[in-house]
Amino acid sequence: MQTFFRNVMMAAMLAAAVPSFAHDAAAPAPASSSLSVTGAVENALTLRVDALRQYPPQQIVTLHLPASRNATDGKLSEVKGVKLRDILDQARIVKRDHNTVKKLAIIATATDGYKAVFSWNELFNSEAGDSVLVLFERDGNPLSAEEGPLALISAKDQNNGPRHVKWLQSIEVRQIVE
Repeated sequence: MQTFFRNVMMAAMLAAAVPSFAHDAAAPAPASSSLSVTGAVENALTLRVDALRQYPPQQIVTLHLPASRNATDGKLSEVKGVKLRDILDQARIVKRDHNTVKKLAIIATATDGYKAVFSWNELFNSEAGDSVLVLFERDGNPLSAEEGPLALISAKDQNNGPRHVKWLQSIEVRQIVE
């Protein structure tokens, strides 16, 4: 339990140190056609939407979420994507020893500079990791210009807006404690 709280505190400290900007929904950012995965990984990746669609069917996840952040009408939207942890498994996170992962933060960045932060434990050691997705489809269509072509969402968050990264362009794995 102490390790969990230490990881939460480290992620919070990193979140405070990483500049974040509100997405400007009125003016979509220039879209990135690919996602780069860098940092403390053995295999840096550059993935396009077509590469994500080629993941094995059991790794492609479909979720039903509110149609919009302010939806009160009960309408749901179907999103499709790949679990972030499956992408990170492909990149192979560098683990020098069994404690290394406790010191890692995963930072998702949009083309407009917006950032969302996750701890390794959150993605790989909790139920929440099942619903952190790199999205490529909404309601059977490619993501709209207001959201994509790639986006990231943490669907188990009580309010998933703060970690809905539209115009996703990069994932960085960073050691936050020596």
